[in-house]
Amino acid sequence: MSLAELHFYDENIPCLAACPVNTNAGMYVAAIADGNDELAYLTARLPNPFASVCGRVCAAPCEEACRRGQIDRPIAIRALKRFVTEKFGTESDNGRVWEQVTRPPASRRSESIGIIGGGPAGLSCAHDLRRWGYQVSVYEATDRLGGAMWLGIPEYRLDRSVLQGDIDAIIDLGVDVHYNTRLGVDVTFAQLRQRHDALFLGIGATLGRGIDIEGNDADGVFKAIEFLINMNRGFEVDVGERVVVIGGGDVAMDAARTALRAAEYAETAQPTTKTEVGEPDQDTATLSIDAARTAARAGARNVTVISLEAEEEMPAHEFEIEEAQNEGISFVHRRGPARIVTSDGQVTGIETIGVRSVFDENGRFAPVFDAEDVEVYDTDTVILAIGQAIDLEALGDTGPDIGPRRTIGIDVPTGRTSLDGVWSGGDAANGPRTLIDAIADGRRSAADIHRSFGGEIEEESKGYMVTVDRFHRLTDTFDRWERVEIPTVPTGRRIGLAEVELGFTEEQARFEASRCLRCFANIQLDVDKCVLCALCVDVCPLDLISLVPAVEVGEGVGEATASALILDESKCIRCALCIERCPPNALSMGVWNGVGVPAWT
Repeated sequence: MSLAELHFYDENIPCLAACPVNTNAGMYVAAIADGNDELAYLTARLPNPFASVCGRVCAAPCEEACRRGQIDRPIAIRALKRFVTEKFGTESDNGRVWEQVTRPPASRRSESIGIIGGGPAGLSCAHDLRRWGYQVSVYEATDRLGGAMWLGIPEYRLDRSVLQGDIDAIIDLGVDVHYNTRLGVDVTFAQLRQRHDALFLGIGATLGRGIDIEGNDADGVFKAIEFLINMNRGFEVDVGERVVVIGGGDVAMDAARTALRAAEYAETAQPTTKTEVGEPDQDTATLSIDAARTAARAGARNVTVISLEAEEEMPAHEFEIEEAQNEGISFVHRRGPARIVTSDGQVTGIETIGVRSVFDENGRFAPVFDAEDVEVYDTDTVILAIGQAIDLEALGDTGPDIGPRRTIGIDVPTGRTSLDGVWSGGDAANGPRTLIDAIADGRRSAADIHRSFGGEIEEESKGYMVTVDRFHRLTDTFDRWERVEIPTVPTGRRIGLAEVELGFTEEQARFEASRCLRCFANIQLDVDKCVLCALCVDVCPLDLISLVPAVEVGEGVGEATASALILDESKCIRCALCIERCPPNALSMGVWNGVGVPAWT
């Protein structure tokens, strides 16, 4: 469901509206606060087949939209999702709870769908299509599924057993998988079109982007995505003592931090040399700070991230930068690469120039350099985390139209390409984006494929208002509680490949969830009972309610003598004091059960 299709009460839940798959985060956070953890898990799992994975590594756009952030800091929504997936998710030993919202189909459809690429977009598409009974075959270029989730995300961020659990739950629906089947090598696009009634292209952005400067082909220069893939696949990569990462996104951070753990990778590594590291062959993480974090864990003792942007301009998430800084990674801002310094074909340094500005007056990326401001940094390895590209050659001459950004051209709301019966999504169609965006693309295309074969999409819940008799927080100070910091392993004890971020304890989860403002709850007014006493205006602790002449609300609203009761929804903390104060009981609290809520609640 797109944002444009949401009901007003769904849009009024900012965390839900911000989530690409419309997860009703507010509802599952409130369920945790109330101690109903199974309902919380099912609400989180309903729209997202990778709920357990996202509880660890989601970019959490819901937190950026959270209204609590306007008071102090947003709810730790992602960490709370992890709390309930650890109890009931695919990584838990608490039965197969997720089957309550996603079961194998009762009937089998005749249509066969081919999914090219076993990354988050492809597997999410396969998940939904199997739920509707289609025969689904996934063609994966490597020997395992997951794409960017295992090739690009370091293990210290995402435990591989958690990832495998979510994948197994999808495959158990009856998905057929063809491993080590590379598009354009082992099978052609034209052959797959003949084999299946429809195709979904989720081939990812598997090629790293280079930079046309002197020395870019020297031994010791890596593209970030290649570096991450080789490290995560167990190949030994010698980065030396000093590493410079060029880039300001999340991929750059992950690569630097992973390189600090060279010994742990080397124990199971397959020997290779720098010059043997080639182009990756599958979906990869798309954000550039992963490269810097990986380099630091591969054995380097001096890791520096050099970015065009100032710190406040960097596209990396704030918590990724903080974690990199905590592990000793240095940052140099407002400098760009000019030349890679070499000796006998080996990297020895990188020459940089100053950056006067990164964006133009319209906010577009248009860096302006100062060629006279030159600094050289000694280094053994340079990792370029400046973007990724699509392997379009694999599609051959019969593939769909390609857009100006060198991605597969699609109709964004549906994922349809220029070819009948062919859909696409994820990084292949949109360029590098977040994991949750890729999941949403796969689900969106699955829905349109289903419609194209005459299927109907039944909403999990049409949306309805439930009046709540006992909803008030008269004794609570929830609006003054500070956010619970997400537990992490202390910096000095971060050894091996164990996860750095830890989950909430039950006490921490209950407390943090109780900070939620419950935006899914709505003050309802019965105009026939209201006597315009304005006592609700008087009692509101944040002065969010006002009684004004109707003509002040807008032209044509009410008669000249009419009055209007106005509530600022964006700042309401749902304390319910107005409801308690209302003499004629004209005000009530209604809880909205709409998008993303299991139908039986």
